[in-house]
Amino acid sequence: MKVKVLIFWGYGINCEVETAYAFKVAGAFPEIVHFSEVFSGEKSLLEYHILCFPGGFLDGDHLGSAQACAHRLRFLKIKNRTYIWEEILKFLENGGLILGICNGFQLLVKMGLLPGGKYLGQRKVSLTYNDSGKFEDRWVYLKVNPKTPCVFLKNLDTLYLPIRHGEGKFVPENKEILEELKKSQQIALQYINPYTQEPTEEYPFNPNGSPEGIAGITDPTGRILGLMPHPEAFNHYTNHPRWVREKVKTAQGILVFQNAVNWVKSHIL
Repeated sequence: MKVKVLIFWGYGINCEVETAYAFKVAGAFPEIVHFSEVFSGEKSLLEYHILCFPGGFLDGDHLGSAQACAHRLRFLKIKNRTYIWEEILKFLENGGLILGICNGFQLLVKMGLLPGGKYLGQRKVSLTYNDSGKFEDRWVYLKVNPKTPCVFLKNLDTLYLPIRHGEGKFVPENKEILEELKKSQQIALQYINPYTQEPTEEYPFNPNGSPEGIAGITDPTGRILGLMPHPEAFNHYTNHPRWVREKVKTAQGILVFQNAVNWVKSHIL
């Protein structure tokens, strides 16, 4: 059977093609679907195994990154019958995976899908303006939490991926929430200093000032991942800025997508 992936687009998303390509390279069968096709009932989330919210600038970020779209997904109905939010929860009950990249990560936290667990549906964390006060476009070194339950990051240790965002600083509601995320191993990815290999808040290794160097979090099940870096933008070894000098042969970003595809094949199909 095919691993079917729904790639959302519309309202300012602009990374849907690269994301679909990355899933295709990983062995899945992605379909780029406009939000309106879901709102109208033309497409059902329950027909897919993986949902992906790519990067972009939803609604131009005019009300805050992903703010307006988060309200759409929480409070609009499909054909005036079932709330989209209810279909998302049903999708999760069926064992599906959800990935949010950059603007998609912002959407997941503002919608309340992350951090999930006992907080599912609640906004307990957010992403705000970079400490640098400017849009950051650079490559970053990342450490994968070896104890993370995240299926997207299985058997991965470190990653080198590009970031491009103006609002990527992770902000928990309070210190208690941050401590809970640490204790439950939901901090999945952290920016690291490449010289020490340790998580850092030092700029520019940490491009936005996130506490604990947080670059991505997962829910307690490990089936939802939100991250600010763009794995889909490292879909071929020549994407690496020093691929000739360092003789790069692997596109690390594809590994994230392959893990998701392999998990679906093992647990759903």
